[in-house]
Amino acid sequence: MKLLHFADLHLDAPFAWATPEAARARRRNRRETLTRIIALAEAEAVDAVLCAGDLFEQDRIGPDTVEFLRSTFERTDRRIFLAPGNHDWLSDRSPYALVEWSPNVHLFTEATLRPAELADGLTLWGAAHRAPANTDGFFTGFRVDRGGVHLALAHASERAVLAWQESGKQPHAPFDAAELEATGIAHAFLGHYHVPRDAERYTYPGNPDPLEFGEDGERGAVIATVAPDGRVTRERRTVAVSEVHDLDVNVDGAGHSDDVVSVVGARLAPLGGCVRLTLIGDLSPSVQLDIRELQRLGQHLEGLVVRTRLTVGYDLEEIAAESTVRGQFVRSARTEIADADLRRRVILTGLRALEGRGDLDVA
Repeated sequence: MKLLHFADLHLDAPFAWATPEAARARRRNRRETLTRIIALAEAEAVDAVLCAGDLFEQDRIGPDTVEFLRSTFERTDRRIFLAPGNHDWLSDRSPYALVEWSPNVHLFTEATLRPAELADGLTLWGAAHRAPANTDGFFTGFRVDRGGVHLALAHASERAVLAWQESGKQPHAPFDAAELEATGIAHAFLGHYHVPRDAERYTYPGNPDPLEFGEDGERGAVIATVAPDGRVTRERRTVAVSEVHDLDVNVDGAGHSDDVVSVVGARLAPLGGCVRLTLIGDLSPSVQLDIRELQRLGQHLEGLVVRTRLTVGYDLEEIAAESTVRGQFVRSARTEIADADLRRRVILTGLRALEGRGDLDVA
């Protein structure tokens, strides 16, 4: 049995950091990613496509995207199994409930695991989130009730994974590895965590098209081959459309703003898609940057976010010796602020404020 597994596409995600045009482009890319996933399923002649939730954003999905989904699934003769997650949770008003899906689409609708036959002796157990939060673990206390090989499809959070997952990720339908092992399920195809992970008894494919800056790991769709004894072999395939880059640019030694613009322009020129640019280094106090000028260097990109993590090369000993307002400020801060890092940040921010400058953050 050959399966294609994906999750966490998040169609109609807002991309609030981006300009309206860039956000629209990123949403279009997510549609094209789904088109690529279905094309891959056809090319690989898989027996079924599994989606483990967060296919779309429940609170933002529009009628046009709903029709795109319905017609995309209708155009393939592959069986498609959907297990709603916490972002595309199943309710009476959900597109899942309102759309007349084609016969090849199987929607899991219960908050407890329910069976669907993939082949003789091979059962897929799936469940749905029926609310955006507080969904109980699907595997807690569950045991298979028939013979053969058993697989699972769910949007669920292994608790141990939280230790290395992205910051702020909340558990939904949590479970422990021991709970999964006790169920009699040979392998679980899961969604929710965006960092890909292949464990012995479960697979997280990761989001197939980039959502955030700073993502790492080999995301994509997973081609899984299930042996007669339930063993699973996996192969990841890239299906992403979006380009997303995290770019650190060191501006040590820049004597004036044109030096910075020249370095940044050269680094941005060969890139496409969306870029988060972080300026780092020790900058001379004389350099005055206009962030808007740096933004213009990214006109060829879908989107550009500029951050600064710069230190400013003030001679604090020399300033502290001055009989000036800024000299008194430095002396007072050194006396009154015990924490060294906070003291440094306060001094640098204060000195730039006294100069009437707000062009850069202080790292």
